[in-house]
Amino acid sequence: MMSKFPKGFLWGGAVAANQVEGAYLEDGKGLTSVDLLPTGAKRWDVMKGKVEILKPVEGEFYPSHKAIDFYHRYKEDIALFAEMGFKALRISISWARIFPNGDDAAPNEAGLQFYDDLFDEMRKYDIEPVVTIAHFDVPVHLIEAYGSWRNRKLVQFFETYAKTIFARYQDKVKYWMTFNEINMLLHLPFVGAGLVFKEGEDELQIKYQAAHHQLVASALAVKAGHEIIPDAKIGCMLAAGTTYPYTSNPDDVAKAMERDRESFFFIDVQSRGKYPGYAKRFLKDNNLHIEMEENDEELLKEHTVDYIGFSYYSSRTTSTDPEILKDITDGNVFASVANPYLKASEWGWTIDPKGFRITANQLYDRYEKPLFVVENGLGAIDELNADGTIDDDYRIDYLKEHIAEMREAIEDGVDIIGYTSWGPIDIVSASTGEMKKRYGYIYVDRDNEGKGSLKRSKKKSFAWYKQVIASNGEQL
Repeated sequence: MMSKFPKGFLWGGAVAANQVEGAYLEDGKGLTSVDLLPTGAKRWDVMKGKVEILKPVEGEFYPSHKAIDFYHRYKEDIALFAEMGFKALRISISWARIFPNGDDAAPNEAGLQFYDDLFDEMRKYDIEPVVTIAHFDVPVHLIEAYGSWRNRKLVQFFETYAKTIFARYQDKVKYWMTFNEINMLLHLPFVGAGLVFKEGEDELQIKYQAAHHQLVASALAVKAGHEIIPDAKIGCMLAAGTTYPYTSNPDDVAKAMERDRESFFFIDVQSRGKYPGYAKRFLKDNNLHIEMEENDEELLKEHTVDYIGFSYYSSRTTSTDPEILKDITDGNVFASVANPYLKASEWGWTIDPKGFRITANQLYDRYEKPLFVVENGLGAIDELNADGTIDDDYRIDYLKEHIAEMREAIEDGVDIIGYTSWGPIDIVSASTGEMKKRYGYIYVDRDNEGKGSLKRSKKKSFAWYKQVIASNGEQL
């Protein structure tokens, strides 16, 4: 089959600072929100903002503290990505490496230099950096001193941070995104926005006020980015996945629409530049009042994003039938009724390649802006063969089917500029903190307890993805 992918398509992979770097307090870095996520049962309560623990607790294991030690091993890892033929690598900058407290008067030079060196290494192999400014990352001092994104002051601190890195890396980075999976704020508020709730607080009011602050901060970052780097492309990022109604009952269809709009709200504001009517009704119906400053609406309108970044792992299904709702999968952050037509991963995530094409079309129809697939992949348990190799055909099958549907979306007329699969090297899972939930083409010798040599080795999928990139998607 002739390749349907455009010339210059950005094939690659995606990681996040807190899931790969380690060195969590090295070279002046401050403590960040994700550094407080332990493994085990407490993790979900912390991620939801249900418990206030703002320093590491003795006896708990925090996988981000060492992660896979990318901070010291990035040259080895970039060389492996280059061997696969990567055109792009999505990374995030740790806010607390640049401003350890978040409100510092001056940035941390050692942190700035680390990313300078990282981008230089990527450029050496002609790998385009795609940089997320905030990927589930709030300096802990901003949570302690200001209450994190519930406080308007974080808009100013974020703008300063964004301007600092735009100015520093203006000759090295063209593609930027403001907030990773910005809609996650509603589901895991500590992860998405560093929010911790006290008993009796109106959590919904706090979430949407924090969301407004992030949306304004995003618009200010777009404004600054375009002023400092005129040819920059600055996007937003959505945790995407279309919601199916379980039946053709209009009540199910309406509920599916509401579920999708819950996430679209953020991108509607970032891409269209205003609060949509359904969001205004939701706020009114729930007695929520968003405090805005005089020029907020003008800022949102004038500084919309250049492209829509999104993650896609699975579709979702919903119902209004109480009996059907008893069969909800809880493997993913987005609870979903089990879809009888689809299989699920070992962690309960629905596997739906066709849903990928549907989601891409849905986003492009809605926004008519270029799309960038910045996360897609399969978390699975990999078994080592006696000779140390790994035959991960299940991962190849998953990716092959999804890339084929992405190709169909492009044939449908959807403008997709790149595909960076999630976790091209094994990393700490954001949701569970596990290492055994592996996504990579490259195996990392580390277990859930942090034991292992951290040695890197290629899986079967390594050679497969290399072939995909070399053929520009023609050979799957």
